[in-house]
Amino acid sequence: MTTSTDASAVAAPGDRFNFAEHLLQVNSERPDKAAFVDDLGTLSYQQLDERIRRMAAALRDAGVKREERVLLLMQDCNDWPVGFLGAMHAGIVPVAVNTLLTADDYAYMLEHSRAQAVLVSGALLPTLSLALTKSDHEVHTVVVSRPVAPLHATQTDFETFLAGQAPSTEAAATLADDPGFWLYSSGSTGRPKGTVHSHANPYWTAELYGKAVLRLRESDVCFSAAKLFFAYGLGNGLTFPMSVGATTLLMGERPTPDAVFKRWLGGVGGVMPTVFYGAPTGFAGMLANPALPKREAVSLRLVSSAGEALPSDLGERFKAHFGVDIVDGIGSTEMLHIYLSNRPEAVRYGTTGWPVPGYEIKLVGEDGQSVPDGEPGDLYIQGPSAAMMYWGNRVKSRETFQGGWTKSGDKYVRNADGTYTYSGRSDDMLKVSGIYVSPFEVEATLVQHPAVLEAAVIGKEDADGLTKTKAFVVLKPGQSTDEAALKTFVKDRLAPHKYPRFIEFVTDLPKTATGKIQRFRLREQEANKA
Repeated sequence: MTTSTDASAVAAPGDRFNFAEHLLQVNSERPDKAAFVDDLGTLSYQQLDERIRRMAAALRDAGVKREERVLLLMQDCNDWPVGFLGAMHAGIVPVAVNTLLTADDYAYMLEHSRAQAVLVSGALLPTLSLALTKSDHEVHTVVVSRPVAPLHATQTDFETFLAGQAPSTEAAATLADDPGFWLYSSGSTGRPKGTVHSHANPYWTAELYGKAVLRLRESDVCFSAAKLFFAYGLGNGLTFPMSVGATTLLMGERPTPDAVFKRWLGGVGGVMPTVFYGAPTGFAGMLANPALPKREAVSLRLVSSAGEALPSDLGERFKAHFGVDIVDGIGSTEMLHIYLSNRPEAVRYGTTGWPVPGYEIKLVGEDGQSVPDGEPGDLYIQGPSAAMMYWGNRVKSRETFQGGWTKSGDKYVRNADGTYTYSGRSDDMLKVSGIYVSPFEVEATLVQHPAVLEAAVIGKEDADGLTKTKAFVVLKPGQSTDEAALKTFVKDRLAPHKYPRFIEFVTDLPKTATGKIQRFRLREQEANKA
């Protein structure tokens, strides 16, 4: 089954297109409007414009040439968009990386990207310094944002780096299809993949999703639990709000419920978010937190979710408390942002909604043919924001980018109303008694139990060597239940072959930095037990 939606109403960028220049032009007539707010202050659009141009000039003066890479290892703060867009303005390619990785990971990324400079937060400088000692690749410029200790002679303070340059007057004459920036995949299996995006790709995600689906406004204050180095967070906290002249609230610390609530209530900069972007794991933690704010205490008008499928019970409980639906969608690093989504005006909990206009979706069976409605198939996407390649990885590039189509690695079912329901990752799907079982479906049922906070389901061989479902369950604080009760609970709600034959109670689940449950880690643990 193939579903296509139209994007003909959106004007394509011209052949000569620099995304940073585009955003500065969009906001040139709102100089005093707050662009970014963090724990230390506010950056107006005029101040942002000047700092981006100074960064572009400073990187060029430091000897970084067009299309060379700059590693961006920074916590979310007002310096982040300056570094990212300053590099793009100069035609230099920022490589935004996860701030929660190890020195070994950064050493690999430095060598793989051949970054000529690094922009780093002071708190992360020790990890970067260790990575530099582990890497054979030499970096000639290290610029430190908000240093927490005296810098070495080879390191430069961010403010000093900017102050030494007059603002650049001209953006690099890049093409829409020129490399604009890299994002690394999560690397859940094997080394992270350097995903190369063009200057035009973020333009398309803003036009097709941020404006057309979410309908963001200039008056909005946007706040994302997902960090800027993620594809989801980059759209949420930079591309989308800047494309409409909105304000973004940035947070460097982990998005715990208490940290999120503080900002919902205007505890940073006096601004209260009207738009919040989160993930199901975070929403579950918030709803279980005794400090959950009352509906009338917040200013939320729009709430988005991605990263993993949203259980319907979670969305319904959030809506009951706050009076705002959670708009669930799915995107990927490879497609840059969301391509399949519910709508603020049309939410179908339990589904991921409809194709985003401008993207084409198809579901393919094991025989390579399209599957009928109601049958699970591998999800492929075609759309204008697809990445160019995985840098230096031709095999993986060919596996994922197949002509005009991008293979997502997810399995979905198309419903009669045109919505799509998530069935799990292609490599997470289970066959029990010869029938496909979606781990997500079992997990979503388990978390409906009042004592269950989170659940993850994998396949486990029984004494006969047959695959059965095993659930790892995290209980809510102060709650209790037992294996028999949970099995009965699932049996009463799903087909008999789907209930978990094995249940193990755990204190937490392994996750990626984006909050996605790493079922492969649980499978590894089971294999080691054997």
